[in-house]
Amino acid sequence: MNTFNRLVGLTLLLGLLLACGSKPNPEKEEAYQKAASILTADESFYPILDEELYYFQNATLDSITPIYINEQDAVIKLMKLETWLAFTTRNFTEKERQNLIDRKYLPRAIPIAYDGLAIIVNNANPDTCITVKDFRRILKGEVTQWKELYPQSKLGEIDVVFDNPLSSTVRWCVDSILGGQQFSAKNIGAVKTSAAVIDYVEKHDNSLGIIGSNWLNDKRDTTNVTFKKNITVMGVSKMDSAKAYNSWQPYQYYLYNGNYPLRRTIYALLNDPRPNGVASSFAHFVQLPKGQMIILRSGLLPQSANMNVRNVIVNKE
Repeated sequence: MNTFNRLVGLTLLLGLLLACGSKPNPEKEEAYQKAASILTADESFYPILDEELYYFQNATLDSITPIYINEQDAVIKLMKLETWLAFTTRNFTEKERQNLIDRKYLPRAIPIAYDGLAIIVNNANPDTCITVKDFRRILKGEVTQWKELYPQSKLGEIDVVFDNPLSSTVRWCVDSILGGQQFSAKNIGAVKTSAAVIDYVEKHDNSLGIIGSNWLNDKRDTTNVTFKKNITVMGVSKMDSAKAYNSWQPYQYYLYNGNYPLRRTIYALLNDPRPNGVASSFAHFVQLPKGQMIILRSGLLPQSANMNVRNVIVNKE
């Protein structure tokens, strides 16, 4: 066999081997596309993520469906590869990260925004300031009656209500307020959603609700300085005694300057194996100026957008 024939034979053999090696796997591709078609998120992020998705899908024509569930189940679906993207208020745990790395993935936790854990009470409640210390005492079950905090109160038992037993608000309070200690007080319960917490607090004078701050804004106010009128947002103080002058509500500026003590980071937990996949594209869209501006307009604090601070007079009448 001459040199030319040997070269032709070698070329054909290499081509055959490469063709066999690159043969697509229909089942693997179908599984990837199915996971790429959805994202999971803690239910408390519904207002902001729906708006982000609206602008993203109009700009790219890509389709991605959000599944709003509790934070724990959102991460479980990510670990099971049922989605490539989950929005949470926590990073990957070391065990989760290593598990994905061992399976040849490259998990990334992308901080996109900050929100405040809001404490809300009924409009009939005259006590509108609370310390972090007293909030902790309530969650630990050391305080169960309003008069134990405010001696003049006539409201009786403090009826504490969360959005969901497995939500980001519950997990954050356990980790960041109680140092990992679980709730045990009988007066602490949960409904199903953030909207249900607001509805419950509006109807029960002695209630105290805990929700994400992006559920608070009155959408009629484009300056984001007006909260919903049907409930009262408590001011929270780092001091030993809560007064009007040292207590802060979860407005953007107080999240920005650190005055509001119950601030959380919102993450996009991304495990998309394709850097140009739909999940990757949406996670990065939220990071870009357009996505950050949407977060700013929602009343949350963007992770990277510039803040323009200006004085605003709020008419509370």
